[in-house]
Amino acid sequence: MKKLFAVVCGIVALCAALALGSWALNHRQGGGSAKLLTIYNWGDYIDPALISKFERQTGYRVDYETFDSNESMLTKIRQGGTNYDLVVPSEYTVQRMKKEHLLAPLDHRRLTNFHYIAPEFRNQPFDRGNRYSVPYFWGTLGIIYNDQKVRAQDVQHWSQLWNPRLRNNLMLIDSARDVFAMALISQGQSVNTTSYAKLKQAQDHLKTLTPNVKAIVADEMKMYMEQDEAAVGVTYSGDAREMMSVNHHLHYVVPSEGSNIWFDNMVIPRAAKNKAAAYAFINFMLEPANAAQNAEYVGYATPNAAARRRLPKRITADQAFYPPAKTMRHLQVYRDLPLKTLGVYNDLFLEFKMFAK
Repeated sequence: MKKLFAVVCGIVALCAALALGSWALNHRQGGGSAKLLTIYNWGDYIDPALISKFERQTGYRVDYETFDSNESMLTKIRQGGTNYDLVVPSEYTVQRMKKEHLLAPLDHRRLTNFHYIAPEFRNQPFDRGNRYSVPYFWGTLGIIYNDQKVRAQDVQHWSQLWNPRLRNNLMLIDSARDVFAMALISQGQSVNTTSYAKLKQAQDHLKTLTPNVKAIVADEMKMYMEQDEAAVGVTYSGDAREMMSVNHHLHYVVPSEGSNIWFDNMVIPRAAKNKAAAYAFINFMLEPANAAQNAEYVGYATPNAAARRRLPKRITADQAFYPPAKTMRHLQVYRDLPLKTLGVYNDLFLEFKMFAK
């Protein structure tokens, strides 16, 4: 009898475990619960306290996953499997996802807090009318420099990076679009050019920069610049702020002749299972107090006008991270170029990298 009881108990326990596993998997995939919100965002790109606050206020439970590149995120969205309710792609990826019919059109009647987005950050070329996306953060590509190694007036413009005095003292970000943007703008060209002749001219110009190039790196630039290993770097505003918090001799500048301005955006995938939760989260993150708290935590610039007014003056008055209007007018947004053209960018960049070694 004890043996039979044990067998029965074992069967019951096994069934319960299988049921629990099925329930967890169902929730993980975004189904089975109207109170589950599945978010896919960049790493360390939200104040965790805000997720807890959202859960307390709304009763939704948040399943939060992270990615490290637009490409890896896009691959996972294409593959399906996990039905994300909210994703945060960059501007050119929004364009690509629109073309591939991966996004749900937004119902602006449900975006009750969209009016907090400053007019200059709405209706961008990659998503006219914000039909599919809501701005989350924005930033720039610029120059970070060490005041112990170079004078501020000598690194205000892209063309100054070609100065022979910077020999073996320049760090470049390992990105074809960003490095070519620097070269194209210095030659008065668009960062979205599809002309092979103009790209080849930009590559030739970059080859003359190689004596100054110390290294072409990704995240390693933070270590190099923080530890005074180089005088100048070309990097993103958010990374620059992180470096500056470690080394107070570092400063960031956006060349007034122009640069790249990028946007990360909240979107709802077409396959989302809980669109109601996604709208609730977007509106929550657009609340001025929440948007300001998030901007202080993450360190990037907020497109939320009301949130910006809540931020300390030391942040909003810093023209390196909130550039003046005259500089903003010259900033260019990357567009999703044809795959053939992107291949040309990447091939020419690879040749440059080999030449720079």
